[in-house]
Amino acid sequence: MLAPAHRRNLILVLSLGLLVATRFHHFGPIPDASWAAFLIAGFGLKPQWRWVFPLMMALAVLVDYIVITRSGMSFWSHYCVSPGYWFLLPAYFSMWMGGAWLRDHDQGALGIRALRGAVVAVLAATACHLFSQGGFYWLSSVVSEPTFAGWAKNFADWWWPYTQVVLMYVGIAAVLKLAFERLAGAQADAPAQAPRAAD
Repeated sequence: MLAPAHRRNLILVLSLGLLVATRFHHFGPIPDASWAAFLIAGFGLKPQWRWVFPLMMALAVLVDYIVITRSGMSFWSHYCVSPGYWFLLPAYFSMWMGGAWLRDHDQGALGIRALRGAVVAVLAATACHLFSQGGFYWLSSVVSEPTFAGWAKNFADWWWPYTQVVLMYVGIAAVLKLAFERLAGAQADAPAQAPRAAD
């Protein structure tokens, strides 16, 4: 069984790796896992939030910078990098706090834990979407004449696709966590091997 420090390091590496590997291709065949990565890290690394959350935010911005500048465009003049871009900070913090809340309430029967996790993932994704989509819609120059009706339609059009991706990644993480717990429990319950008798 992994020591707590090794477990934290593994969660950190997996969260950062998931963010980087999928964020480079926002609309590629593998969906962007940035939102889910923040929720997973919030769950597994809640006590380390003072440095892990800023690290993940900086990494997300760095990936965006690399992707945009590699395409031959200026980072600051790209249409995604409007004043609304900085709403990613509260957006991703919503995901982190969802994971942190789940960590504090990770008890009960498996079915209850799964339902709680799904509900919190949906709520966190909704809050994240409100900040990220709302910031982009209202503050970017892409939408020349923003209206409440236009914002509501845009929000509704993109809410489920993004939430579905979060649920997919969080579901995979939950299955892996459960498998790890079962394996660790089986190892703890295994009887110690008797010492070999001298020949």
